[in-house]
Amino acid sequence: MINEILFALWFFVPAGFANAAPVFANKIPKSDWLARPMDFGKHFRGKRIFGEHKTFRGLLAGIVVAEITIVLQRYLYDHSSWFHSVSRDLNYDKINIYLLGFLFAVGALGFDAIKSFFKRQVGVKPGKTWFPFDQIDFIVGGLLLSSIVVDLPHSSYLWIGLIWFLLHPASTFVGWLVGLKDSPI
Repeated sequence: MINEILFALWFFVPAGFANAAPVFANKIPKSDWLARPMDFGKHFRGKRIFGEHKTFRGLLAGIVVAEITIVLQRYLYDHSSWFHSVSRDLNYDKINIYLLGFLFAVGALGFDAIKSFFKRQVGVKPGKTWFPFDQIDFIVGGLLLSSIVVDLPHSSYLWIGLIWFLLHPASTFVGWLVGLKDSPI
């Protein structure tokens, strides 16, 4: 069981970091020119498509963070027998890591934007919790898009979903404690 947990953490960390990147990107000085909403301020049925919080700055930050993370994973895979063993059947030598990092980021943040569309349509205010969708959007998106490059056993997908579902509220709470998030959940 510990091997499954370690693999779930290891494999999905680029998507997890990509999902968190927009929160930090908001603090980057002189990046306001990228803070344009991905929905260009457009509305559907009288409501914003994604809202003000889904920006090109956040998307770009997520992609950059996922790419840096997966390059670091590849390095650790190549230079550490422990990380090589944690990777189990995932062979970084046989996959396009840059494509995988991109798919992790676009999947995680793209599904977060799609969830925001539905959140707006049902009347949930920006920044308010919409359980469990706020916790699973990036997981579903990251796993779906990464499956274009990597085919994992079904049990691995279940472990990844469970572990990252449980990590999300904890990381959100920490973000709230340090002043990066508006809500503790």
